[in-house]
Amino acid sequence: MNVAPMMEWTDNHYRTLARLISKNAWLYTEMLAAETIVYQKDNLDRFLEYSPEQHPIVLQIGGNNLENLAKATELAEPYKYDEINFNCGCPSPRVAGHGCFGARLMLDPKVSSQSPTRHFIIHSRKALLNGISPAENRSIPPLKYEYFYGLLRDFPDLRFTINGGINTVDEVNAARRAGAHGVMALAYFGHVDTAIYGAPSSGVTRRQILEKFQVYGDSAVGKYGRKPTVRDVARPLLGLFHSEPGNGVWKRKADAAFLHCTTMKSFFEETLVAIPDHVLDSPIGEPSSGGEDPFANIHTLLPPAYESREQELLYA
Repeated sequence: MNVAPMMEWTDNHYRTLARLISKNAWLYTEMLAAETIVYQKDNLDRFLEYSPEQHPIVLQIGGNNLENLAKATELAEPYKYDEINFNCGCPSPRVAGHGCFGARLMLDPKVSSQSPTRHFIIHSRKALLNGISPAENRSIPPLKYEYFYGLLRDFPDLRFTINGGINTVDEVNAARRAGAHGVMALAYFGHVDTAIYGAPSSGVTRRQILEKFQVYGDSAVGKYGRKPTVRDVARPLLGLFHSEPGNGVWKRKADAAFLHCTTMKSFFEETLVAIPDHVLDSPIGEPSSGGEDPFANIHTLLPPAYESREQELLYA
């Protein structure tokens, strides 16, 4: 189970919270431009440092300059990330448009084809660079899971992780039963360790998670002068009570607290009164069940084998 990298979201604060909830899910950094790492080589801790508890963790790098990509990888090596991922899929106009990397690299594979990659994360939707937003790219292009499983068949010596449209633990497990080596989703699930990795339930409650996050948060606020702020650190918490009693009031109180709170302790004292004790003292969530298996008949839908298509082109 891989938690998808998201610009301005999967930062240290988000990953700290995610790791308090799941001990096993693979976490990803935000995409860092190779040039940021190269030109900030005297300030790398600000961009690359993380706590040991965040393992397993992947650094995602973006760029189109082979020399800078190599330098960035070398500079990141002492930080001991479990993997380094090269972004060839981001459809954001800032990245694939002005930046000329991310999904744009698929139009010119000269850079991406020179990487010694053995693990590929395949998005099951085509990236459209014709003006639709990144959010729309995650919903408008149709899912083509059969092409992902075609890659598994055609390149058995490589490792493939499936991404796109997978939103529940049941769907994660269904994709793995169909043969996926790994699954990427846009969020962490509170029950991922039990339902996917088979670990005993930790029974950890929201209150216990917040107590530990407060210790982290108060050490992080203002670490680099005025940044990060309480708002920056607390942002990943805003989904913690989704659909629970008191969630709306909690968010309104949080908005007000961001204007003047300077510590996570004071932020929690001011806002958590909105959440009933039974919610704070309950685990994050339980596995969902039921629903249609989107991969049940996937192996009957596979495209022609890669070698066959290649031979057809030779004789066309």
